[in-house]
Amino acid sequence: MGVLSSILFGILMIFIFGIRIVRPTHRGLVERFGKYHHYATPGFNWIIPIIDVMYKVNITETMVDAEPQEIITDDNLNARVDAQVYFKVKDTEVDVKASMYNVNSYRYQIVNLARTTLRNIIGTLTLKEANGERGKINAELHETLSKETAAWGLEIVRTELKEIDPPPDVQETMNKVVKAENEKIAAVDYATAAETQADGEKRSEIKRAEGVKQANILEAEGQAEAIRLVNEAADKYFIGNAQQLKKLETVEKSLARNAKVVLPNDTELVNIIGEMAGVVPLRKKSE
Repeated sequence: MGVLSSILFGILMIFIFGIRIVRPTHRGLVERFGKYHHYATPGFNWIIPIIDVMYKVNITETMVDAEPQEIITDDNLNARVDAQVYFKVKDTEVDVKASMYNVNSYRYQIVNLARTTLRNIIGTLTLKEANGERGKINAELHETLSKETAAWGLEIVRTELKEIDPPPDVQETMNKVVKAENEKIAAVDYATAAETQADGEKRSEIKRAEGVKQANILEAEGQAEAIRLVNEAADKYFIGNAQQLKKLETVEKSLARNAKVVLPNDTELVNIIGEMAGVVPLRKKSE
């Protein structure tokens, strides 16, 4: 009974130690005595302890930095270049085996391959061309990496050129040029705004002058009309009595200034005022 229990316990321990759980983000490769034996999919898997060994491979998308490097461009400038590569191991058995057996540390290999490819591409371009053709550089880098890593069971998802920085002295010169261009644009904008403001003020002054002119014309026309009416009244009421009209104007001005007026002993002037006020004229006393 004791031997049987020991045997059962031993079998149970072997079973427990042989359990392997593979997550959905991984795939497994099982080797027996150092030789590939079978492919392990996500979920429960069992191997023979000690005899079998399982290697798990991550198949999710991964990013590696190609690390900044100095590259001499076609116009003999040392540009600082950095890029990122996004890739993943394909989830088929053949590809997972290739990532394990066809390349030693594919992450390290991709970094060095990307750096070499960038030197070959950017070395044929000027600094200005390299900055203006980032999309083309990314496309060429992606194509080259995809071709070179095809036997590694990898999929190059995308490549991103992070930076292409010129040498410090060139960068400083470029910054000065950009600053000068911005100042030029600002000066032109300011001059345009000032010209627009001056035009507006000029048009405003013209309108104001036209208004004053029109007002003067209307005032002159009003004065002319008043003179005409006065002349008509004079012709109607004071025909042949210019002297009395003058006297009446003098009285009017004096009254306007609240001055005392001594009326002459002349009933004609009084009668004129009375007629204008609607009063019956005075008659001279007979001598």
